[in-house]
Order: sequence, then structure tokens, then C-alpha cells
Amino acid sequence: MELAHSLLLNEEAYNQLGEFKKAEFIFEWLRFLEKLLPATSRADIREKQSKLVEQLVSLLTSSPGPPARQLIAKNLAIVYSSGDIFSVHQTIDKCNELIRSKDDSPSYLPTKLAAVVCLGYLYKKLGRILGNSFLDTVGNILKAMKNAESQGRYEIMLSLQNILKGLGAAAIPCHRDIYKAARSCLMDRSMAVRCAAAKCLLELQIEATFMWSTDLDSVVTLCFKSLEGSSYDVRMAVSKLLGCVLVSAVTSKQGTASARQNVRKISFEEALDLLGTGFLRGSSGFLRASGDILKGTSSVSRDVRVGVTQAYVVFISTLGGQWLERNFSALLSHVLDLVSQSQPKAIQTQLDAICCRRCISFILRATVGGLLGEKAQIATAKEICQAIWKLKKVVDAARSDCNVETRVGTTDVIASQNMLICALEELGNIIYGLGTTAAPVLQDSSTGVLDAVISVILHPSISVQLAAAWCLRCIAVALPCFLSPLLDRCVERLTALKSSPEAVTGYSFAIAALLGTVKQCTLGIPHCKGKAIMTVAEDLLRSASQNSRISIQRMQSGWLLIAALMTLGPAVVQHHLPRMLLLWKCAFPLSSKDLETEKSRGDSFTWQVTLESRAGALCAVKSFILHCGGLLTDEVIQRLLPPIPCAIDLLTLLPSLNKTYGNPLKPSSVNYRKRLYELLTLLPPKTYEGNFSAVLKELVLDLTQSDNQMAASAAYLPSLSHQNEFALLGPTLQETEHRFIEEQLLLVHSIAGGSLEYDPHSVYERAADSDSVPKPLPTTISIINAATRLFGVIFSHVAEPQRLQILEQILTSIKQTKGSRQQIVQQNIMSAFSNVLKHLASCKGNLGSEEIRSSALSLVMSALESSNPLLRCSAAESLARLAQVVADSTFTAGLAQISFDKLKSARDVISRTGHSLALGSLYKYLGGISSSQHLNACVGILYTLSQDSTSPEVQTWALHSLSLIIDSAGPLYHVHVEPTLSLILMLLLTVPPAYAEVHQSLGRCLNALIATLGPELQGSSTTVSALRASCLLSCTVMQDNPDCLVQAQAISCLQQLHMFAPRHVNLSSLVRCLCVNLSSSYLLLRRAVLACLHQLVQREAAEVSEHAVALAKDSREDFAPGINIREVGLEGALLSLLDKELDPKLCQDIRETLTHMLISMAVEKLSFWLKLCKDVLAASADFTIVASVDTTQEEEVAQTDDELALALENDEKLHPFLHPRWSTRVFAAECVCKIINQCENAGNAHFDIALAQEMKQRDSRDDFLVLHLADLIRMAFMAATDHSDHLRLSGLQMLLVLIRKFAAVPEPEFPGHLILEQYQANVGAALRPAFSSETPPDVTAKACQVCSAWIASGVVNDLNDLQRVHQLLVTSLIKVQAGKEAQSQLYNEATTTMETLAVLKAWAEVYIVAVERQKKQSHISRPLFATNIREESCRDQTSSVDDLLQLVQADLGNLSKLWLAALQDFALLTLPLEYTSQLPIEGGAFYIAETIENSRPHYQNSWALILYATALWLTNTGFLIGDSDEGLTNLSRPVTPTTMCQDSTSKAAVKSPEDVNTERFHLILGISVEFLCSPRSDAAMEDITSCLHALQAMLDVPWPKTKIGSDQELSVELLNVLHRLILTRESPDIQLAALEVVQHILFAAQEHVKEKRRSAEVDDGAEEKETLPEFGEGKDTGGLIPGKSLVFATLEMCMCILVRQLPQLNPKITGSPGITAGKPQLLSENGSKLVSAALGILSDIPGVCSPEGSIAVLPTILYLIIGVLRETAVKLPTGQIPLTVAASLQALKGVLSSPMARAEKSRAAWNELLCSALVSILNFWNQDGAHQELDESSLLTAITVFILSSSPEVTTVECLQMSCIEKFKSAMESKDSVIQLKCYQLLLTIFQYPNKAISYPYIQSLAASIVNKLQETEKAKPENSAELQVIQEGIKVVAAVIALAQEEHRSQLVACFLPILISFLLDENALASATNSARSLHEFALQYLMQIGPQYSSVFKKLMAASPPMKARLESAVKGNQESIKDKTSPRHSKNPGKSASIQLKTNFL
Repeated sequence: MELAHSLLLNEEAYNQLGEFKKAEFIFEWLRFLEKLLPATSRADIREKQSKLVEQLVSLLTSSPGPPARQLIAKNLAIVYSSGDIFSVHQTIDKCNELIRSKDDSPSYLPTKLAAVVCLGYLYKKLGRILGNSFLDTVGNILKAMKNAESQGRYEIMLSLQNILKGLGAAAIPCHRDIYKAARSCLMDRSMAVRCAAAKCLLELQIEATFMWSTDLDSVVTLCFKSLEGSSYDVRMAVSKLLGCVLVSAVTSKQGTASARQNVRKISFEEALDLLGTGFLRGSSGFLRASGDILKGTSSVSRDVRVGVTQAYVVFISTLGGQWLERNFSALLSHVLDLVSQSQPKAIQTQLDAICCRRCISFILRATVGGLLGEKAQIATAKEICQAIWKLKKVVDAARSDCNVETRVGTTDVIASQNMLICALEELGNIIYGLGTTAAPVLQDSSTGVLDAVISVILHPSISVQLAAAWCLRCIAVALPCFLSPLLDRCVERLTALKSSPEAVTGYSFAIAALLGTVKQCTLGIPHCKGKAIMTVAEDLLRSASQNSRISIQRMQSGWLLIAALMTLGPAVVQHHLPRMLLLWKCAFPLSSKDLETEKSRGDSFTWQVTLESRAGALCAVKSFILHCGGLLTDEVIQRLLPPIPCAIDLLTLLPSLNKTYGNPLKPSSVNYRKRLYELLTLLPPKTYEGNFSAVLKELVLDLTQSDNQMAASAAYLPSLSHQNEFALLGPTLQETEHRFIEEQLLLVHSIAGGSLEYDPHSVYERAADSDSVPKPLPTTISIINAATRLFGVIFSHVAEPQRLQILEQILTSIKQTKGSRQQIVQQNIMSAFSNVLKHLASCKGNLGSEEIRSSALSLVMSALESSNPLLRCSAAESLARLAQVVADSTFTAGLAQISFDKLKSARDVISRTGHSLALGSLYKYLGGISSSQHLNACVGILYTLSQDSTSPEVQTWALHSLSLIIDSAGPLYHVHVEPTLSLILMLLLTVPPAYAEVHQSLGRCLNALIATLGPELQGSSTTVSALRASCLLSCTVMQDNPDCLVQAQAISCLQQLHMFAPRHVNLSSLVRCLCVNLSSSYLLLRRAVLACLHQLVQREAAEVSEHAVALAKDSREDFAPGINIREVGLEGALLSLLDKELDPKLCQDIRETLTHMLISMAVEKLSFWLKLCKDVLAASADFTIVASVDTTQEEEVAQTDDELALALENDEKLHPFLHPRWSTRVFAAECVCKIINQCENAGNAHFDIALAQEMKQRDSRDDFLVLHLADLIRMAFMAATDHSDHLRLSGLQMLLVLIRKFAAVPEPEFPGHLILEQYQANVGAALRPAFSSETPPDVTAKACQVCSAWIASGVVNDLNDLQRVHQLLVTSLIKVQAGKEAQSQLYNEATTTMETLAVLKAWAEVYIVAVERQKKQSHISRPLFATNIREESCRDQTSSVDDLLQLVQADLGNLSKLWLAALQDFALLTLPLEYTSQLPIEGGAFYIAETIENSRPHYQNSWALILYATALWLTNTGFLIGDSDEGLTNLSRPVTPTTMCQDSTSKAAVKSPEDVNTERFHLILGISVEFLCSPRSDAAMEDITSCLHALQAMLDVPWPKTKIGSDQELSVELLNVLHRLILTRESPDIQLAALEVVQHILFAAQEHVKEKRRSAEVDDGAEEKETLPEFGEGKDTGGLIPGKSLVFATLEMCMCILVRQLPQLNPKITGSPGITAGKPQLLSENGSKLVSAALGILSDIPGVCSPEGSIAVLPTILYLIIGVLRETAVKLPTGQIPLTVAASLQALKGVLSSPMARAEKSRAAWNELLCSALVSILNFWNQDGAHQELDESSLLTAITVFILSSSPEVTTVECLQMSCIEKFKSAMESKDSVIQLKCYQLLLTIFQYPNKAISYPYIQSLAASIVNKLQETEKAKPENSAELQVIQEGIKVVAAVIALAQEEHRSQLVACFLPILISFLLDENALASATNSARSLHEFALQYLMQIGPQYSSVFKKLMAASPPMKARLESAVKGNQESIKDKTSPRHSKNPGKSASIQLKTNFL
């Protein structure tokens, strides 16, 4: 293929190839040439032009295939337009000559066609340059058309379209000729030719004025005619033509090509009338008002009607949204008129009426729903409402005149019904789409939408009543606040008008429809509504027999209401279940005897009532089973069963009843049968197995004797076949935009599809996703559906003999029928049999004996050769399922053999298609092909069939089957891949494009092949490269196919290729293709585009986005109308598509694609993304401005319509997003939140304005979130104050995210202020509307959360500013206090719970923050060293903190009670199920018993913060209950939880404070322990931390401390729970909080032990100490019992934490019992904190033990503390001590100074253990090589702690003391000045220790060494500050020794010390040049001398006298010092000597 990549054709390579390879080679060369030519310079082209043209022209004559001829033509056109043009006329002549040729042989045809195509492209590209030659050319082409076959006509039409496009106005001379030719082609029998002709005419009408002026009527009629018998594509093309011609006629521009001024211009209304004639009269049009029209016999064919409907949509869409807005009333009255009685043609039958209504709905949906923004839709809703009022008046007038002239009245009423239905459905749709933004329409009293809809409910027609009910349902879903009032209103009217049949049915429909919405409305309805409706329903059923005139209506309505009530789910239904079961039981006679008596007694009317009533009962039970599965216990099922046998008996009676009473009973009996079948299908078959044979007999009758022809096969088509098989049945079945109206054309035998009146029960069921209004099929058809399903269930459960008998009976009844009737029966049977096989396969059942198999097989085989393609499809599926169920390889092989034989011998299309599909299906259902022999046979046969060019249908089916086989064969297929790929490519290059279905099947095969090859496609071997090239080439051919579905296949193939071999797919051209098709009018193509984009952006979002923008900028014309990629990028294009798109699956894809793009690119393209979101969110506001500007323009200048249209269009272009829908705005708001999250992960600069500005200055391309804060706040504000509740929620969420993320960001321009302060007005304004009375509770709840976050964030400190937001919370609190009675009953009670808890949670958060700040404040304000500024800021802070606390304090009394009540509720709700009986009957403080399930999640969401706040409140009031609280009696709910569950009698007994405290304590503790025991895996970390903080707070005060201290079991329990928490939660915050709680528990236990000891000592003061009982754990044995011991539990916890951080502490891991000599390690910050906390707890443990107990635990404690010291004592370069080391030293000190070390009983044992511990520490020095790693100063400190804190008996042991002294000596000799310094500091503390027995040995051993060290310094002065510090510290130590020495020795010491000090002094000259260190030492020594001199003056004088040099040195130093003091006004050293520069180390552990 590489050889094909050259400018000229490589003829040498070409001639060596085989025939097929040549075609492939040529195509590759042409494709390459098409890309190469535009990039080649003109000179290069000219140089080779003649040769190139010669090659291309010679290719023309070589019979090129369709794709090749297109490319030859394109390339020739490019060559001439880029190179010289002189030889073009020769080429044109050559083509004309080829066309004129008389050769009519099939082999010459491709050449002729190529010449036609070539001419088209040449004129398209070169146009007027070619002069007048076009006259000959066009003449020649038109002449050729006269005897061309369909392919020729097709290409000629397209070629003429191209010629017209190129010549523009120049082609006027031949317009008429072309028009004539195209007219005839528009009526062609080939559908492809009709499409091409429509395209040609569409091009022609641009310049040919006559088409939309003089000849307009005939063009319109022509279009109507061409719609007769048309296909979907023809309807698309013709409707586009018709729409565009009419647009031209309405907006005709005067000065077009023809300068004639007599152009006829028509108005919008006239254009609509023209379309209307087609809709009403079809192709007979207005030209031939023939007799049949007058007689009213001929009916408009459906395809014309559907085509005209599409033309309406094209016409209005092309005129645009603003046009529609201004002319909507004209459109509305026109379309409604189409279905009025004044047009009897439209609605001769009910089916016609349904069909027309669908079309009208489609027109309104596609225009209003697709073109108008929300504001315009609101206006249209009002218009429609006006129309409803008008129609209502007509009906009322007619009904009041009814008595005068009955006949007239009824026709008027009927006339209005279809108009009303269309208007109501559209009104419902508009409001449903608008959601809560529709509120203004409904609140506008002048329009009176609700009144209008409700008034129509009383219309005499059931269809209108149902439409009104559906409309109410839409209103309730859109605006949940209307749901309850509407229900009340309908129930009230129903009760009032019980005696009017219309009112009973109408209002019950409305109530049922409204009940159906409750599941969709998250806020629900009050629980009591269910009760009321059940009562009404019972009442209707009871009173039905009182008045025969309305008994049927009452029966039907009563059961309908009960069935609708079931949709509310188990929570509501369980309360009404007993009544429902009773009614069900009463609906049927008790025994068959009663049934007999009924039969003998009844008449036609009573039977009708009875059947309707029982059908209703069956329906109610069905609804119960479907919606209340949770209540279906065995007991309930047993109660449901008794009436079933009787119901089945009645079923068998029906035929005889029908005979007796005739037609009136028929509809009721069919309805009854259907309902019974539906119910039986849902019940377990075991429950009615006794009646199987009776039911089966009826089922077979229903399926085989379809007594009315209407039971059409295709009606239940989609349930039958697989989605893929639809492709075989034509494009109509595939999902398209027009599926809604196209469905009518599928259904044979004049069935127009479904409508609500066929099954009123569907009004409460959830509609299928795609349809807005449910469309149940007529009962006669839906009964077949029900029968086939039930047949599938029962047949699988009957015995084999019976199965055989049934199959034989069915076979005979099929033989007895003939023709179309036979097909219907066969279709019913196939459907039923397919269900049998599905059922058997799913329950692994067995079909039965050989005989049954053969009967089944003959049944399927007869259908496989039916002339109906649908039947063949289902037969193929059933055949495969049969093989699957039989599961016997010989049987399967037999089936395959039958098909093989048939395919080899048969020549007819039917057998070949059916059997080829059978082969594919067979292996698909068996899950694969195991034998390669079978595979070879199948592939061989299908290859042959797929090349049968005489029948495209056979090719399509064979290729489809092949694709199934490729899928099933998997790896086995590898041998066939190459030949199959060649076959596909060959067919793609040769099959004419008109056979789109063949190309679609080829696409499916290619897709399957690519999947089979999979990742192998990445390979680099020659075979793989060739395969890959063929795949890509095939995709290219498919991409150029005119059929959109084939293009969709191409895109999905490329998507697969990109997945497996991304490097080999050209991303740029793929993205181009995707962008071009992004707004295609074909749904499946758009879906393919988005599926592909979705995949691409997951891997390379940035590249895709860049390619899209680059292509948009390069291409001269924009890709597609309405999508402006150049301005808003691909992302913006997708957003605007999301706004217009109506298909839910597609919208989901767009959202996911955008989310992927956002995640990978939002941070880099921040401004771009934020602008996009801002544009979407702000667009609704901008739209009003645009609109108002336009209207003023209209008033000022009397513009013509078209000029105005132009002005509007330009305006629309300015704004990328015109009035987006609320759902799009919600998505934009969610995107902003996602962007903020992405930025958070990207770095701190996004949230630090100073850093962001600095980085922005460095590189202006950088962009940071914080710089866009104003925009973000504005967006949040816009969203939070919108009309749409969904958007308000998103806006508030955005505000919450912003507050949380930016709360701490400072404002650099105003130090001390925060950046968010400036936005407080915006925040307040955004929150205020959410607290208004009409706001839904979910919005208010969210707003509470934002309020508390704002107050807690600390952004605002000013009391006045805070109060604005605080006031909102106060109003909410007042509402909460008002109690349940005051709550409005619009929504479910659970929503009140939600709102109440949200308010309480918000207050809790504010209170927590206020208390925490106060704590912090008290810590900050303690130190007194703050400077003035600091004090001021502190004062501000303090006042703000106090303010915040004061704000809360005012309401704290009430809040605390409400919090406690909420916690009590929560505690009750968390009880396990077995305690349900103990729950209060009427519910809790904030929930009612009936809504308990719905309330749980709200409690779950808010309990944690409430718990923490309550604990803090109890802590702050110290668990004391003051009288102040009791004064507040204005609460309408229980005051404290103590009074909660008691009745009024026990309230008198006032509880003591102790009891109240105990209850509260246990409430908080119980909730915490229950939660912490097993926090759900999804429990938020915040909940766990809040819970732990609550426990900490509570254990901070005396009362709970004593409580928990005295209750050891409770403490141990709590510790075990915390231990488990630490094991299961890794978060360090949680572990630290848990350890703090442990600390508190331990402290409480210590206090308790101390208290007991103290009281024992006081009691037994006089007695001997010996007899005191032992307190503390371990008593007098020292034993600790795991599980009961507090100490053991605490040790477990600490051990767990320590070993997790330092596994080497565990001897099991290290494998040695002692502490090992590993390398010490530094822990992370969190790890260090955890270890330190654990050590702190360890050191407190001995205090809880008895002396014996302390001996037992001491070894463990010491081992752990010393272990941590050893493992973490790392040398830090700064000389600091790691946190863990400091903690272990602190812990060591704690243990050593424990009273147990001194207690008599334990002293000796402790001393021994402490000696061992000291030895362990001393041994650390001796471990090989370890001491270099270990920090010596830490170890010295540890020794010092021992020396100073343990008893002398430990440290004075001689060997230990010697060893310690050794360590100090070696430290002094250390080269490291940090260690020396530490050593001196420690020795200073040891020397000054009061116990001389301890300090003296150290002084004696070490003092001399220190003096020596100082003397050495004389020679080497200090180099740096570290050495200086060592010397200074040495001086201090010696000074201390002198102070400690006895009088007699002191003078000697001073005499040694003074010379050393004097030696440090410098003379004046030296001082000037000395280093800083030397100078500091000089000053330090001088100060000491001046201090010591006066103290020991005698020694001093003696010394001075003895040494004159010393004296001189000292004098000069003193003099110098005095001079320097004089020089400076202030003294240099104000500090005490000795403090000058020493580093203060943390030594508080000494």
C-alpha cells in the first residue's frame, strides 16, 4: 500500500496486482491524492498535470466502483482548480462522450456513472469559470436519464445537484429542465432516487424562484405524492425540501437572481395551511377534490402524514426560535385545528385520531421543546392554557344546550376532545421540562393553569380526562409543592361530586396520576394522605351497588385508587394492608358453587360491573406485588391465594358468557382476561398449579384464534427480537428522533400504536424513559402480550404429555388458518414459544422427549420460511434458543445441517435469508463455536450468499449472520480474518451506495472482526500491518457513505481501532469527522460520535480539544449549524449540544465526556472553563436583555419579517449559550465544584492570593483559582437565587465549597483581614431567599449548612455583620420550636425531620466553633509577653469570640433541649429490629412512627455534630441543672429526653439532678459506643472525630469523671471499643483523638483510686497503716484479668499504637527478647504525635495499680518507653531532640517519680527493675557501631532523668554510678560541641541536686575535667558560636561548683577559676580585630569577673597582687567596657549574665 502514496499512479506496481487488489490499490492512491493535492504547490501540479489527468481519465473508463468514482471526480476537480485549466474542456467532452455512448451492457455502466459523477464535481468546484459549456452538459445528462436505470438516475440527480451548487445563479437557463427531470425522479420507484431528487430540488430552490412562487402549489403537491409509500430516508429528505421551500416562500428576498418583481410571497399562516392540506388530504392535495373525498372514504396514507409532520418541524425549526415565539399562537391554533371535528378526514376512526394526535404532539414537542428557551416556553404554556379555556367554554356551551338538540352537543364535545388532549399533553410536557422554573406560570392567577386543567377533568370523554390527569402529574413532578394541595383538591371534589359519573372517573384518574408521581418526588406527601385516599376508595367500592347509573365508574375508580396507592411502597401500604386484603377477598365468590349461582342470576349489566370490578381487584393485587415486594411474606401470599382458583374458574366461564350476552360484554371480558394473565405471571407458579390445564386451554385459544384482525404482530415487536436484528427489518425500527411518529408505520393492520385510554391504569405507572406520556396498546393486542408471557411460565411447568398435546394442537390450528391471518397466529405462537424457551433456559429446565422436540422444531421451521421478515427473525431466535435448551451437540449439528442443505439447494430469497440468520443465531445463543469444521462450512456458505449481487436482502442477512458468527467464534476465527476482511473491503468498494442496509451489515462484520483481532492490531509484522491498513481503508470507505447509519458504524469501528491500536489511528481526521457529525440530525450517528469522544477524552483530552479548535479555525465554513467550536471550543460545543439534546442516554454521555475533559484539563485552562460555566449560568439573565432589545427594534422601525429575522439571527450568534435549560445550568454549577476540587489537588497557589499574584507576575500564562474568586462567588450567587430548586441546591453547594476552601485565605492588601470578607453581602443575599416560607425544605436544609459554615469560618468578626446570617438561623429555630402542628403539610413528615435536624446541626456547628475559639483564646491570652499590637488584635479576636458565644448563648437553653431530644430519637432509631416493639407508638420528638424509615438517613446525617455540641454544653454547665432552664416552657415538645417516652401520669414524678445527669451521660455514651463499635464503612471521618471529641469533652468535667472512674466495666468496654477503632481506621486524627479519650479515662480511674485511698486513710487514720486494704488494680496478688482489667486494656491500646509505628518493638518480629541494635529512625509528624500520646498514657498507668499490680506492669512499661527512646533517638543536625524522644524522657520521668516507687510494698521490686532499666540504657553505648547513629545527648538526658528522679538506692549502686560517670566523661571528650554543651547543661543540674549523696560523686569525678577543658581553651579560642556556648556553659558549671563548695575549699577553687576567666579577656588592639565569638567570650568573662570579684574580694586581691600581667589585662578590659558604656546611650546588655546566648532546650522532663 505504501507504493500507492505518490503524486502519479505507480503503474508498474499497479500492473503486478490481481484484479481485486488493483481496486484496493487504486482507492488507496486516490485517497492519498485527495490529501496530497491541496498541500502541493501549483508549480508541481502543473509540471505533472497532463500525465495525472491522463491517468485519472483512464481510470474513468476502467469501470471504477462507487467510492472510487467519487474520488476520481474530486481529484480531477482539485487538479483543475489548483493547476492549469486549459485542458478541462477536453475532459468534459470526454465525459459527455462516455455518457452518450450507446453501450448498454452492465459492464459499461460503472464507466457511465463515473463520467456523470465527474461532471458534477468539475462544475461544483470550477462553476462559472467553465462558461456556457454547462448547457450542453446538462442537456446531455438529462437525455441520458430518460433510459437510465435506477443507479443512473440516482447518480444523475446528485450530479445535477453538484452542478447547481457550482454554478449558482448562472444556471438559470436550465432550471426548468432540471426541475422537470427531478419531478419525475421524486416519484421514482427506487427510494434512493427519490432521496437524490429531493436533494437536487433542495439545491435548485435556492436560485429557482419559481419553485416557491408561481409553482409553489405544484411543488408542495409533488412532495406529498413522493411521500406515498416512502421510506424513512425519503421522508427525511422530502420533508426537508418541503420545509425549506416554504421557508423561502415566507421569507422570500426580493432581489434574488430573477429580477422579476412579481414574486408571490405568502404568509406564515398560508404556509401552514399548505402543509395542512397534505396532512388532511394526503397526496390528492387541493388540486383534485374528487368524489371519494366528498364521500369521505379515502384515508390519508400514514407515510404522507408522518412525512408532512416532519416537514412542519423542518419549516418551523428553519425559521428559528424567535420566529416561533412571535407566531406561536398561529401555529397552535393551526395544529389543533388539524385534529378538530371540522376536519372529519383526519379522525374518521379512533385509530386515525390517535395517529393524528401523535403527529401534533410531535410537532409541538420538537419545536417548543427544542427551539425555545425557558422564558419563551413559559409564554407558550400560557398560550396553550388560553386555548384550553376556549375549548372548555365550547364544551360547556354545548353541554348546556344539550337538551335542546342532543345531536349537535355531542359532536361539538367530540370535536373538542382531540384538540384538548394535544393541548393538555403539550402543556404537561412544557411544565415537566421547565421543572421548578415553571412556578411563575402556575402562580399567575390571570392564566389559571391549574383551574383550567382541573376544570377539564369533568369532560365527558375518558381520553380527555386521562390527558388532564397526566398533565396534573407532570405539574406535580415539576413542582412538588403542588402535589399535596392538588391531591386534597381532587379528593375533596371527588367526595363532593360522588354522584356524577364524569367526576368519579375524572378525579380518580387525577388522584391515581398524582399518586404515581410520589415516587419521583423526593419530598413526598404527608403520610395521612394515603389514609384519606384509602377511605375514599373503600367508600366508592361500598357505595357502587347503591346507584346502578354509576356503579361501573365507582367500581373502576375504587380499585384504580387502591392500585395507585400501592405505588407508595411498603412503608405506607403496610398500614392499609389488612383492609386491602379484605376487599380483595370480598371481590370474588368464595367457592365455585357461588360462581354457578352468580351465573344463573346475572344479566348483561351486572356481569359488566362484576367483570370490571374483578379486573380492578386483579390489577390492584398486581400493583401490590410489583411495588411492595418487601411486604410479600409467606403469610401475606397465603392470604392472597384463596380467590385465585375462583378467578380462574370465571376465566373459563367467559366464552359462554360472551355467547349469552354478546358484544356489550366483550371489552370487559377481554380486560378481565388480560388482568388475570398479568397477575398470574407475577405469582409463583406453584401457587396455582392445580389450574394449569384450565389456564393453558384459554391461553392457546387466545393465541391461535385471534378473533379480531387487529391483533397485529408488530405491535409487540421490540420485546421480541434483539436490538441488532432491527437493522434487518429496515431503518424505521432503529432508534431515531422521529421514533415517536414513525412507530405508526410499523404496525400493520391499521394499528396506530398506543394511547392512554386503552389502559387507564398506566396513568400511575412510571412511563418508559423515551416517551413522556405512556402509550399502552389496545387491550386486544396487550392481551396477546400478557398471554405469551404467561404461556412461557406455565408451559415450562406442565408435564411432558400435556406439552406434546399443546404443541400438536397449536400446529393444527396454524395449518387451519391462511394468509395474513396465519402470519398473525404464527407470530403470536413464536412469541409465546420464545418465552417458553427463555424460561426453560433461565431455570435450567428440560424441554422433554424426542417427540416434543420434533413438534417444536416443525413449529419453528414453518415460521423460518414465512414471507414476513419479522417472523423469520423471531423464528431464527427461537431455533437458537431451542438448541440452547436441548443442549445436545448432535441435535445442534442436525439443526445446522438442515440450514446448510436448505441454503445449498434453495434459490428463493425467503429461505436463504431465514436460514442464513438461523446459522448465526444458533452459535450466538450457544455461546460459541467449538468445531472448526462447522465454522468453515458456515463461513463458506455465508461468503457465497454475501456476494449475491442480485439480491441485496440476501447479502444483508448473510453478512449480519456472518457478524454473529465472527463474534461467537472468538480466537477460532483467526484463520478466516484475512479472507473476510478482503471480502468486506471488496463489497464496500463495489456495492452501490443506494443499498445502505448491505453497507450497515458490512459495518457490523468489520466491527466484529476488529474485536476479534483485539490488541494484536498493535503488532508490527507485515500481515498485521496489512490487516490494519485494510481495516482503516474500510472505515474510510464507510465514512464517505451517504447513509448516516453507515457513518455511525465507521465511527464505532474507528473507536475500536483506537482502543486497540491508538498510534495507528489518525486522531486529527477522526476528531474532524466527530466534530462534523456532532449535530447530525440522526440520533444514532450522534450517539456513535459521543461514544467515541467519551473514549478518546479518557486518554487524550487535551489533544482532542486542540484538534477540534485547530480544525474549526482552518476550515473556511463552520462545521455545523448551531455549534461554534471556533469560539467556545469543543467543550462549549458539547455544552450547547447538552442543552438542546433530548435523548437521555446521549445527555449522559455528553456529561461524562465533559467531566473527563474537565478532570484532565480544567486546571491548565482554568479561565476558559470558568468562562464557559459562567456563560451558561449567566445566560438566562442575558437572554432577557437580548429579547427586550429585539422588541424595541421591532417597534421603532417597521421592518419586514425577513429583515427582523436576520437581526435576530445575528443577535443569537453573539451569545454562545442562548437561554440554556435549567438542567444544563445545574450541570455547569456542578462543573464549577469539580473544578475547585481539581485545583485543590493541583497546589496551594490556587488558594493563596499573594503566592498566586507573585507567580502570575513571573509567568502571565499561569492562572489560579483565587484570582477568579469574584466570578466564583457571582456564579454561586446566581445559581443560589435562581427559580429552579435544583439549581438553587447546586448554587448553595458551590457557596459551601467556596466558603470551606477560601475561609482561611488572607487579604494581602489589608493585613489582618480575610479575602472573603468583601463578599459577605453576596453570601447573605444568596442565603436569605432560602429561608422564605415557600422554599422547599431540602433547599432550606442546605442553606442552614451554608449558614453554619459561614458563621463558623471566622471570616466575619463584626457582631452586626454576623447577626444578618445568624438571624436566618434564629428564624429557623423559632420554626422548629413551633413544633409539628405549625409545620405546613405540603410534603412528607420526613422532610420536616430533615429541615429540623439541619437547623439543629447548623446551630451545633456554630456552638462547637464558638466554644473551640474560646478555648484557643484562653490559651493565647495567658502569656503576658504580647506586644501592644498583639494585644489589640487579641482584644478584637476575644471580643468576636465572645460575641459568637453570646449569639448562641441566648438560645442555648432551648437548643440544648432540642439537641437532647434529637439524640434520644437517634438512639431509638439505632436500636436493632428485635426492639421495634419498644419504640414509642406515636414516634419521637422529630419523626412520626409512619415515616420512620424515611427519617433514618436524616438522623444519620446530623447526629454527630449534635452529639458533640450537647457534650460541650453539658461540659460547660458541668452537668449541673440550674433552674434557669426550667423557666422556658414555651416548647411544644417534650422538655428533656427524660420525659420523652412516658405518659402524662408519670410526669409528676420529678427526677433528681443525679438521675437526669445519669440519663444524659448514658445517652451520650451509649450513642458513641454503639456507633464506634461498628462504624459503617461509609461513615464519614468527621462523624467519628466528632464522636471522640464529644467523649473527650464529657470526660473533662468532674461528674462524668467520677462516674466513669467508679465504673470499671464501663471503662474497659469503652477502651475495647476504642482499641477496635484504632485497628480499623488508619486516620491519624482519629487515632490521636481516641488516645486522648483513653488518657481521660485513665485520669478518671487514677482520681477514683486516689479518692478511695484518701477516704480509707481518713477512716482508718488511728489504726496501723499495715491493715489498709489495697486499692488499685492488681489488688494484693498483682494479677490482671484480660477483658476485665482497665490496665490491661490500656496497655493493649498503647502497645497497638507503638508497634504499628515501630514494629521492631515487638519481640516476635525482631526475633530477640531484648531491645535490638538496629538503626534509629525518625517518624513522620503524625507518627511522632501518636507515639508521644501513647507514651504519656503508659507513664500514667502505675497510678491506677496497687503496689503488687504496679510491679506486674512495670517491666512492660519500661521496655516500651526505653524501646521508643532507643528506636527514635536520631541525631538531628540542629541539636534538637525528636518529639518521640522528648516524650519518652517525659514518660520515664513520670514512671520514676510514681508514688509506687516509694511505696513500702513495692519499693524493693521497683528498685531492682529500675536498675535493670538503667543498665539497658547504659548498654546502648556498648552496642557495636550503634552509638554513632544514636543521639548521645538524648541518652545522657535519660541517665540524668534516672539520677535525678529515681530513689538513691537505684543510682548510688557503685557499678552503675561509675558507668554513668564514664559516659559523661566520654561526652566531655566528644568532638561534637552539641554533645559537650548538653553534657555541661546536664551536669549543672546534677551538681545542683540537693541530695549530696547523689551529686557529690559526680562533682568529685568530673569537676576537675571541666576546669582542664576550660584551661585548654586559653590556647585555642572558640571558632564559632557552638564552641562559645560550650565554654560559657563550662564557666557556669564551674561557678556552680564554687557556690556548692565548702567555705574552706572555696578560695582555692576561686583561685583556679579567676586566671581562666582573665585569660579569656582581650586587650584593646586584639578586641578590635577579634572574631565575634572571641569578643562575646571576652564580654561574658568580664561580666563573671565583675560578679565574682566583689563576692570573693580577698582571694581576688591576693591573686591580682601576685600577677601584675593579669591585673593589667583586667584593668584595661574594665576601662574599655566603661568607655563603651559611655559611647552608647543605652546599656548593651540588659539581660542577666549567663543568659546571653544559650539555647533554651526543652528540659522540663528533668
